[in-house]
Amino acid sequence: MTTLLDVDNLWVKFPTRSGVFDAVRGVSFSLGRERLGIVGESGSGKSLTGRAILQLIRPPGIVEAGHINLHGENLLAKSAQEIRTVRGEKISMVMQDPKFSLNPVMRVGDQIIEAYRLHAKASKAEAYQKSVEMLEAVSIRDAERVMKAYPHEMSGGMGQRIMIAMMLIPNPEILIADEPTSALDVSVQGQVLSIMDKLVKDRGMGLIFISHDLNLVSQFCDRVLIMYAGRIVEVCQADKLHEAKHPYTKGLLGSLPRFESPRDRLQVLTRDPAWREAPSVEGRL
Repeated sequence: MTTLLDVDNLWVKFPTRSGVFDAVRGVSFSLGRERLGIVGESGSGKSLTGRAILQLIRPPGIVEAGHINLHGENLLAKSAQEIRTVRGEKISMVMQDPKFSLNPVMRVGDQIIEAYRLHAKASKAEAYQKSVEMLEAVSIRDAERVMKAYPHEMSGGMGQRIMIAMMLIPNPEILIADEPTSALDVSVQGQVLSIMDKLVKDRGMGLIFISHDLNLVSQFCDRVLIMYAGRIVEVCQADKLHEAKHPYTKGLLGSLPRFESPRDRLQVLTRDPAWREAPSVEGRL
């Protein structure tokens, strides 16, 4: 499998009054043309890992790594201006909640057109038509009406589809999806995942799918990285996630309710301090 992205020894640090806090600690992994899941509890460092790839960690945050290579080119060596050409055009990121990502005072169509024209030399008419086609590609009916609407007029599921359309319209090679379905109900969640799956397969993209839902990731992804306290503790094939060996992964799985085997009480995850200090497992292809 062709490697699109390779991350080596990534650290994300934040100075505090009591010293430097290491939020991501020595993470290494690679991404091919696949669906790579990153799972873990809140605070495990999975979202910061995605943001660090696109240099979205602002000072006083500190990002250090051996390299973050896109097709062998180190993104950390790029200037702020150069990295702007990477965002959207080569790597796009769908944030968790569209309410905080879409501009509330701009029409939906204007925002998608702006995202497209930023990376493509196209007239406004061409960009408008491309935007309508992209909205239709994410299963939005009456795309012309949605183009004229404001974000607050859209439901959560519609807003998330608009975000996916906006991030995919520049035709990037990699999509980072940070819990894109966590605010959606189950029926809409399935629709959004189906749309993402089809677009990723049709375009031959690499997908980093960040989530806390192990069952969802096991069904949707190809490989899974399990993060705890800023480190990768285990790497699994998604369809074999329920055969995981690490006690942390087993504990997460054991704490989930199962329809096929109901229990009076769910398992409580017991954490071992040794997990925090163990070296990060490599998640390379």
